[in-house]
Amino acid sequence: MSRRIALCVTAGVVVLGGAGAFALAYAGEQPPSLAHSTATYKAPDGDRDGSLTFGTDVKVSSGVKSVKVLAWPQDSSFAKDKLTVKDMASAEQAVCKPSVKDTVHCTYTTKATTSETKSSPRGVWHVAVLATAKDGTQTLNTKAADFIVK
Repeated sequence: MSRRIALCVTAGVVVLGGAGAFALAYAGEQPPSLAHSTATYKAPDGDRDGSLTFGTDVKVSSGVKSVKVLAWPQDSSFAKDKLTVKDMASAEQAVCKPSVKDTVHCTYTTKATTSETKSSPRGVWHVAVLATAKDGTQTLNTKAADFIVK
């Protein structure tokens, strides 16, 4: 009887160990996740430039390689043709700093001049984000945050 028990216990340990190893391997391959994304747009005022500031938290166990940001008007061709990873190739980089375990806080800021604002479409704009992990996995969120240009 004790042999049977020992065999069952050993088999259970092997099964649980294998499941745990699979879970760890699978967890390591998860793509980056985005959270707490915000966009703040300040219009130019008189001779002072305005700005667009975007922030997001990126969590990924393998580490963050890059975070690219692209603001686009709701009425642009991207609304119909869907923004792709390829479209994000020339997008600008956000600056990322460690936050908590496996998470970085990324910020992107750009100025908005009076002349740029005058020639920009009015209305709702979206901020697209492409987060790339050091292991090569990617997450594209085409509408991570919104802002309004009046």
